[in-house]
Amino acid sequence: MQEKTFSELLTGLTSDFTPVVDAGFSVSDYTPIDLSVKNKDLSEKELSSAEAFSEYLSKYLQKKGKKVAWRGYNELRELYQRSGLFSAEEDPELKRNIHLGIDVWAAAGTDVLAVLDGTVHSFRDNDNFGDYGPTIILKHEIKNQKFYSLYGHLSRSSLAGLKERDQVVKGEKIGELGAASENGDYAPHLHFQLIRDLQGQKGDFPGVTSRRFLAEYLQDCPDPNLLLKIPG
Repeated sequence: MQEKTFSELLTGLTSDFTPVVDAGFSVSDYTPIDLSVKNKDLSEKELSSAEAFSEYLSKYLQKKGKKVAWRGYNELRELYQRSGLFSAEEDPELKRNIHLGIDVWAAAGTDVLAVLDGTVHSFRDNDNFGDYGPTIILKHEIKNQKFYSLYGHLSRSSLAGLKERDQVVKGEKIGELGAASENGDYAPHLHFQLIRDLQGQKGDFPGVTSRRFLAEYLQDCPDPNLLLKIPG
């Protein structure tokens, strides 16, 4: 199946705004946020501290009169350079700093919802500093196409009692957003990513890539907003 056709398949799976987090939010509660290198309002302090970034985010939402911030697909960021997971490479072409999913920023404890029917493929607590923290990957098979959705930065309690091949239905609660102490040391948020080929991985998959490998990862990881349809 050609990439354009697969994108069309994803687009057709949801008819309008489809929430992936829920605390009584409506679509009007969402606002886009720019966390790219172009945002000069983000200081080094805010980029290096989960607490400082949480304060920045709170003020941003208050200023906008909103409750949820989102965006980030194919976004070049400095946010990851505080972690050796991303900053070890000195070659700019190999430094991992381009985001492959959508981030949805909301309070710790906010419910996380399955966007489509599927099964639990795998899960893991990726507990390195700057990593996903607790992560769930769902498997979807629709119209003879197999693909996956990844939900990262969850609470540890989200993994309790999970089993591979558990059935989930669209809109079902599958977890909660984790606090910085358990989500890889970030302000609370969900990393939501679509993946066509997991390349044999379980409970984990790169959510940030480098310029060298960007084209192939963008082909494997289409824009999640094809499903979520968040305006703006």
